Amino acid sequence: MTALAADRVSQALARPESLPALPLAHWDELVRQARQSDLLARLAAVLDEKGVLEKIPSAPRAHLEAARVSALAQKETVVREVAHIRKALRTAGVEIVLLKGAAYVLGDLPAAHGRLFSDIDILVPKPALPDVESALMLSGWAGTHHDPYDQRYYRQWMHELPPLQHIERRTVIDVHHAILPETARLKPDAGKLLAASRALPGEAGLRILAPTDMVLHSATHLFHNEELSHGLRDLSDLDILLRHFSRQAGFWCELCERAAELDLRMPLHYGLRYAQRILDTPVPPEAMREASPKGRPESFTRWMDGLWLRALRPAHPSAALPFGSSARHLLFLRAHWLRMPPHLLAYHLAVKAARATHRDEKR
Repeated sequence: MTALAADRVSQALARPESLPALPLAHWDELVRQARQSDLLARLAAVLDEKGVLEKIPSAPRAHLEAARVSALAQKETVVREVAHIRKALRTAGVEIVLLKGAAYVLGDLPAAHGRLFSDIDILVPKPALPDVESALMLSGWAGTHHDPYDQRYYRQWMHELPPLQHIERRTVIDVHHAILPETARLKPDAGKLLAASRALPGEAGLRILAPTDMVLHSATHLFHNEELSHGLRDLSDLDILLRHFSRQAGFWCELCERAAELDLRMPLHYGLRYAQRILDTPVPPEAMREASPKGRPESFTRWMDGLWLRALRPAHPSAALPFGSSARHLLFLRAHWLRMPPHLLAYHLAVKAARATHRDEKR
């Protein structure tokens, strides 16, 4: 991790026991970087779990504890909101598979500790979308994207409905019918994810993905996402999931087999590679070999390392590497390339460019 010396957050998450000895000047950088990356509360949780939070100097500890209080309040909001969603969808007769942060919270997983939220993600069968959307709208959720092109973009090409926001509570829900767009090059079978999902004990109508599928979704979300402002947080999610589920016998073999079955070996490869390189996630060599793409030139791997090791840094100027913004821009284009065929991508980017020009002219 020497090459990432200015990345205080990754170092702290990988080696929290060393933080009581961290100089105050470095704490200033660490707190700023962690807050900007939505990881300050998670760092507080990690330090508490390791039994060293009380050994942290008082000034940075105050920031950590305040962030933890805020995260706990968000966690309570998520629990209440999921209850509202479940009640709204009871009439639709659809079981809900919670995704990402909501799944971590309701599943009582370590990845929920210190996790911040901007929305709640759920997965339902595609044929159920009309009933699900109608039931949510009758319960106070309304669409946030009214432009005809946006509606077409989501409903025809993407893997989710346009985001819905509750008219009173202002909470946002993303309703997915798959984990990648209809037009994406990789095509994991959402039916297999739904079939393997697991009921939450004592939570009728609520399910979460199976452990291997939860890891694969975490990696797929991060390494197909055009927006990387929370990239390090998402990598931290993946790190915690891997550490937790790898305690189960046979996990690594099942993970690699499931990745091949769902056509998700590529995102798993990136997830394992960069979780290990950035956060010191323990990954067995045989799992790394099994997930690695066959026949890929070493020069291409080094090129991707140059991009991802710049993009997956704290979103703060003190952690920036040269050409970091260029790396994020190239990965933005890559994400769109993976999501759409060339003719559709050209059309979509042209629409976005025209909109940007129109906004500039109005100013």
